[in-house]
Amino acid sequence: MKKTVVINVVGLTKRLIGEHTPFIESFLEKGEALYIEPVLPGVTCTVQSTYVTGKWPAEHGIVGNGWYFKDECEVKFWRQSNKLVQQPKLWDDLKEKYPDFTCANHFWWYNMYSNVDFSITPRPNYLADGRKIPDVYSYPPQLRDDMQKALGTFPLFEFWGPKTTINSSKWIADAALLTDKKHNPDLTLIYLPHLDYNLQRYGLDFEIISQDLQEIDTVVEQLVKHYEALNARVILLSEYGITNVNRPVHLNRVLRREGMIVVREERGLELLDAGESDAFAVADHQIAHVYCKDSKDIARVAQIIKSVEGVEKVLYGDDLKTHHINHERCGDIVVIADKDSWFTYYFWLDDSKAPDYARMVDIHKKPGYDPVEMMTDPKDKLVMAKVVGKLLKKKMGFRTVMDIIPIDATLIKGSHGRLTEDIEDFPIFISNHVMGDNHQKITAIQVRDLIEDHLLN
Repeated sequence: MKKTVVINVVGLTKRLIGEHTPFIESFLEKGEALYIEPVLPGVTCTVQSTYVTGKWPAEHGIVGNGWYFKDECEVKFWRQSNKLVQQPKLWDDLKEKYPDFTCANHFWWYNMYSNVDFSITPRPNYLADGRKIPDVYSYPPQLRDDMQKALGTFPLFEFWGPKTTINSSKWIADAALLTDKKHNPDLTLIYLPHLDYNLQRYGLDFEIISQDLQEIDTVVEQLVKHYEALNARVILLSEYGITNVNRPVHLNRVLRREGMIVVREERGLELLDAGESDAFAVADHQIAHVYCKDSKDIARVAQIIKSVEGVEKVLYGDDLKTHHINHERCGDIVVIADKDSWFTYYFWLDDSKAPDYARMVDIHKKPGYDPVEMMTDPKDKLVMAKVVGKLLKKKMGFRTVMDIIPIDATLIKGSHGRLTEDIEDFPIFISNHVMGDNHQKITAIQVRDLIEDHLLN
């Protein structure tokens, strides 16, 4: 068994490797690289599950970062149980064949209750008084305490939200190094999300993202030098490429105007009633799953959506099989944005009636993905003073909400999820191990076997 580490540098593409990433560029030049043909949808949970199972979403069941749980009539995002992935993972197979094989997973998704030997994943504490306290979940449980004693509390509010920084990726990297020094696992998976933030905020604006590229390059250098000193095989890979967008598309508002969305009004604010709605969209970056209460409505809803500006493809029926996404969790219709567009979850027609969570970082209540959670209103010069005031109130024991997120989807300039056309925007697989394959591209389902090959051959 050859020691192997897989470093997932989110958003990394050939287009981004250059003067601002000197170490990654040198690693690329000394090693071997392949482009990964994007999987649909090109979003975190789907891609990671495809990589570790070697199966398409139609088989492993992770059709997005979230979906409509039909038996509960609820949209749920960012679930964490490994049991949601309906195929064996690479480490499951290797443990059957090699009883002494060990694996560490640092922040790859569906990490909880998996069969790895060492795992860490974000898991805030939600207190009875409404507070959210940064924390992580680990196996074994002592690993969490060891990490936070050595590194401090995981910087959750720098992992997602308006205050994201390199510190969250740095904490994950440092935690992986501590695990390696203490336990020396055969396979280590490491998730570094840093590029995801400003690439979505600002798109491919190198005047802004150059600093982010330099920061992640430094973290990658630290990791690679550690593992190469141990003669390990090192893989740098990514899940998707982020490209420029300038048009948010509000599918749920279209369906609402067609009389298909039902909302409940609570305290003067509107909430989506998915179980009563005839059709609604679960937005996830540049794809959306549309669920219809009655299958007789599918063709009619598809025709309505096809006419929406910013929609490139509308898939249903056999089209879902062609794209390997025909799973029971999948929408009756899958909508794909054009290259300039992305989908919001917004369902209200009047911002004064938007639900309270719309103006907050709240990844579990929103019936769709919301990248605007990384923004504050650029026109509000007093926003940081407001944040400080709200934090002081919380510390004094008063109830308050961090309602600082704007309802302005035009602020987002980068997105992902669709099948990008330009190979320079494909996810990438770079290795310091001679792979002996002259192919320039691989499919996403081939990543699993390539990782196994690094371990065994």
